[in-house]
Amino acid sequence: MKKKILFVINSLGCGGAEKSLISLLSLFDFEKYDVDLQMFNPTGMFLKLLPKQVHVLDCLPYLSFCSDKTKFRFTYQLTRLQISASLRSNAVFHRHALHDAQVFWKYAASVIDSLSQKYDVAIAWGQGNPTHFVADKVIASKKIAFINVDYLAAGYNREFDHPYYCRFQSIVAVSDKLQGLLSNVFPDLSERLTTIYDIRNQKLIETMAEEFNPYSASPKMIRLVTVGRAVKQKGYDLAITAAKLLKSQGISFQWFFIGDGPEIPAICSQIKKDALSDTVFPVGAKENPYPYIKNADIYVQTSRFEGFCLTLAEARALHIPPVSTNFDAVHNQLQNEKNGLIVEMKPTAIAEGIIRLIQDPILYHKIKTQLENEHIGNENELNKLISLFK
Repeated sequence: MKKKILFVINSLGCGGAEKSLISLLSLFDFEKYDVDLQMFNPTGMFLKLLPKQVHVLDCLPYLSFCSDKTKFRFTYQLTRLQISASLRSNAVFHRHALHDAQVFWKYAASVIDSLSQKYDVAIAWGQGNPTHFVADKVIASKKIAFINVDYLAAGYNREFDHPYYCRFQSIVAVSDKLQGLLSNVFPDLSERLTTIYDIRNQKLIETMAEEFNPYSASPKMIRLVTVGRAVKQKGYDLAITAAKLLKSQGISFQWFFIGDGPEIPAICSQIKKDALSDTVFPVGAKENPYPYIKNADIYVQTSRFEGFCLTLAEARALHIPPVSTNFDAVHNQLQNEKNGLIVEMKPTAIAEGIIRLIQDPILYHKIKTQLENEHIGNENELNKLISLFK
């Protein structure tokens, strides 16, 4: 008989965790496994990329109520008001603050229904609500939690989450650097920790990268690209200031930012204020960002923290020399001056790193050659996950 597997994720919007799940499911053996997918927000550009064998569960009733203002139920309305008030006070009195996802679960858990289906394996694909939901609302012989972000840097409260992680037999970090950080956060659960890197389907990346060239043939200039959700974590404010420094030094370049998110209005305002509209282009989320990477000269990652950084791995897979800030997990991927440049987390250092790659063709081609000789695809990471099912 097939094993019954459940994945739980917030949504299938534009993001590394979402993309990694799609890559994983594209490699799944559906002759052996029946796969259900529960989403908190059943939307996102990656929905159309789901394998047809994956069964998407209905939206949870409370979440359906929150997205449809024509519905009314007193307990749901009261819960929503409690969450809203708590989120506002959480932002003001932040000394012992919870992450927004923890605030949500604190009040919404009592009105969110459990799933009736029993599973062989239930997988919380990401910290926060997927983890809370699988711990509280799912019956499964084995439960696995994935963590794909620097947990404390992202603002999660350990005391709140500890009882939930105690209910999982396996806790997966997406890099060994992150596993080390989590061992310090949850020392009593360190034996349950393991590392499984974000799945990257190399052939799929290469095929999608050939679909089109997003850049005009002229004028010839240096093209920079950054891919990621526009949130404070990604350091787009540092990138825009670095772009201003590049322009002030007469560098001829275009910098494309692929992704959407809450920081977009601030980014656009900063671009206008710094007179960068002719060189910096926030082009929004793209279902296929790979042509933007493949046809660029330099990939730039300006993150403040990451669990792994899938977009950086994808740039490496397409052999585009990267400049990256020195967040903890970057050392899982880059060796400075060998397969990329690692710079300080400040605009001047980012700009200097970019200029160095532009003005030093020997270093640039050394890095590019190294990337061409690396094997970036890691489809075999799926076997590590399958081994946890036993």
